[in-house]
Amino acid sequence: MALAVLSTGTVALGQVAASGLVSIAILAVAVTKAWLIADGFMELRHAPRLWRRLVLSWAVVLAIAISFTL
Repeated sequence: MALAVLSTGTVALGQVAASGLVSIAILAVAVTKAWLIADGFMELRHAPRLWRRLVLSWAVVLAIAISFTL
């Protein structure tokens, strides 16, 4: 249910006039969705800490890299 709400939020934010703040909000929603998918569907909640941190951090690193280009 949370992924459906976040996906709808992403689409709604995409319909708003493009600005830096909206782009950051879309990136934040995307990172949240990636985190939910990794924790829930990939079952990383029960994985070793190192693997969990590595998989969860890629979305944050990617969002930071994209935000530098905005």
